[in-house]
Amino acid sequence: MASGGDDLSGVAGRYASALFDLATEQGSADEVAAALAGFGALIEESADLKRLVKSPVFSAETQIKALGPVLAGAEISGIAANFIRLVASKRRLFVLPDMIVAYKKLHDASKGLVRAEVTVAAPLADHHESALREALAGVTGGKTVDLDVKVDPSIIGGLVVKLGSRMVDASLKTKLNSIRTRMKEVG
Repeated sequence: MASGGDDLSGVAGRYASALFDLATEQGSADEVAAALAGFGALIEESADLKRLVKSPVFSAETQIKALGPVLAGAEISGIAANFIRLVASKRRLFVLPDMIVAYKKLHDASKGLVRAEVTVAAPLADHHESALREALAGVTGGKTVDLDVKVDPSIIGGLVVKLGSRMVDASLKTKLNSIRTRMKEVG
C-alpha cells in the first residue's frame, strides 16, 4: 500500500493513475480533483465518515449505502462519485485518503504545479513570500509553486521548507539544538 501516495506502484497509486487517465480522457481532471479534495476534507471533518472509511467492520454494501447521502450532500457526482463507490465495492475504502493524495500529485504534475509547505516563526511580508516562491521555482526548474505557509513561533526564526520529498530545515531552533549537541560532545 502506498504511504502518503508517494509510491504509484502501490494500491493507492494504481487506483489514482487509472482514475487520472479516465478523468483526463474525458476532460474532467480538474472537476475530479476538486471533488476528491472536497471529499477528503469531509473525511477529516467528520469522525463518523472517518470511521466509515477506515473501519473494516462495515461491509461493502453498508459503506456504499452510507456514501450515497454523503456524496449527494457534498454534490459529488459523475466520475468522482463512481470512483468512490467502486473503491468501496472493492473493499479498499480505507485506502481512499492515500488515493486522493496520489491523484492530487498526478493532477499537480500535469499542470506543472509543485506544492511547498513552508513553516516560519512570524508571518511573511508579501515581498518575502514572492521572493521565496521565485527561489523555489528556480529549484523546481521553473514550475509554478503553490505555497502553504504555516506560522510556528517555536522555530524561533528562519524557516523550514518541505518541497515534495525534500525538506530543508533552516530554523534557528534546529541550529541552536545542533550547537548544543556539539558543545555536549566537546565538554
